[in-house]
Amino acid sequence: MNETLFILNDPPYGSEKIYNALRLALAIAKKQDSEMVRIFLFGDAVISAKMSHKVAQGYYNLESMLKGLAARGVKISACGTCMDARGMTDGEIIDGITRGSMEQLSDWTIWADKVLVF
Repeated sequence: MNETLFILNDPPYGSEKIYNALRLALAIAKKQDSEMVRIFLFGDAVISAKMSHKVAQGYYNLESMLKGLAARGVKISACGTCMDARGMTDGEIIDGITRGSMEQLSDWTIWADKVLVF
C-alpha cells in the first residue's frame, strides 16, 4: 500500500493549484484505501479549510471537495500557526479538518512514501 501526503501552500482561489491537488488526491483515494492519503494545508492554503465558501456559479468549490475527501476517510489538517496568522479559529474550519502542527507534519512526512507539494 502506498502512503501519499499532499502539502498545499497556495490560496484557495486565484490559481488552480489547490483545485488540481484535491482532484489528484481524490483520484488516488479512489484507487487505494483513503486512509493512505493525507493532506496538510500550509500558509494561505489554510483559508481553503474555512467554512461557508461563496463562489461564483459554475466555479469549483474547494469546501465541497475537502468535505468529500474527509468523508472518504482522508486525513486533513490545517497548520495551526498559519490559521492563527490569518485570524482563523478552530470553530471556523470545515468538519473533518483538524488543526495541525509542525510536529504532525513531520510525522506525516516520515509516514509517507510520496510527498507532493503544491
